Amino acid sequence: MQRISDEQRRVRIGRRHLLAPEARASSPVAVADALVALHATDAATVFLSTCARLTEPGIDAVEHCLYEDVSLVRMLSMRNTLFVVSDEMAPRVEAANARAVAAKERLNLLKHLRDDGNGLDEHWLDEAERSALAFLEDGGPVSGSELAAGVAALRTKITLFPGKKQEAVQGVATRVIRVLAAEGRIRRDRPRGSWTSSQFRWALARPRPVEETAPAQAELALHWLRAYGPGTEGDLKWWTGWGAREVRTALAAVGAVEVRLDDGAAAWVAPGDTEPESAPAPWAALLPALDPSGMGWADRGFHLPAEHRAALFDRSGNIGPTVWWNGRIVGGWAQRANGELAWRLLTDPGKEASSAIEAELSRLTAWVGGARITPRFRTPLERELTA
Repeated sequence: MQRISDEQRRVRIGRRHLLAPEARASSPVAVADALVALHATDAATVFLSTCARLTEPGIDAVEHCLYEDVSLVRMLSMRNTLFVVSDEMAPRVEAANARAVAAKERLNLLKHLRDDGNGLDEHWLDEAERSALAFLEDGGPVSGSELAAGVAALRTKITLFPGKKQEAVQGVATRVIRVLAAEGRIRRDRPRGSWTSSQFRWALARPRPVEETAPAQAELALHWLRAYGPGTEGDLKWWTGWGAREVRTALAAVGAVEVRLDDGAAAWVAPGDTEPESAPAPWAALLPALDPSGMGWADRGFHLPAEHRAALFDRSGNIGPTVWWNGRIVGGWAQRANGELAWRLLTDPGKEASSAIEAELSRLTAWVGGARITPRFRTPLERELTA
């Protein structure tokens, strides 16, 4: 059985994740497809992850793909998390993950409506959704509050968890909007603020082709293997949120090839992807919180020293902003209140690395401009650098 070393895995990150300068892409869509999906829990992450991999980074190009030609699509999908994928990839992600997530979201909302005890049911919800869609068709992109103001049903309040300690009265608009978005009937349009804001306006979404679940899961697994392979069953199970049976079925369907890692663990690559690759020229990168290169595997030991984890992750396992050198995480960075970008090394990678990191810092500073970036999930090192 072929062995793929940790060094080769780091070489693959530089090329396949478009982080080495020679591998950078010319379009945001190419970046999204190379990584399969971009984490989008923080609006800023999409821009920071994309621009770190573009030959000419800039906000306008990403916004055009998100809001003008909509060649990038936000979807609630893997692990019930918000991602950005290309319009071409969206039908596969919908069939492989998002459809099941949306079904659970609808069931949860219907349960809350029934528990409220005021006669709200699926018929009420269907009429409320139709009214919301009609309003968007007539009125164009609007904020959630504007949508609720224009649709009487969305101003309805319900009691969540009645009779329990966490009982609370809440407007139904946010939950109805979430279901419509999860089902791909509406989409997030331009935010009310800058590109770092998550206060999105809402617009009608374009219909997508309907694909079958099993073939879509196989296709998604193949894309993941090409971007992140070698990866273990546990890595793919964590990344997708699938069960073990779904993971094994998908790997078998695409003819995944078993290999061995440096620690002796069994892992998988795409068919024909066992040969070693030449290393790119030395490279540095400053990647944002939740970047795919830090969140692509359950076991990140091949690029992240165990002693650095406590400084760079929050308690829920979310990675913060990181500094990379040749496929290894060597430190972290943050933006201070005055806009200054600060960084700290946790490992000394040498003078060449420090010079390359400084160059990346200047590159990031140039296109970020006056924007202020604060990750939603704060990590110990990020907090220290901004204190």
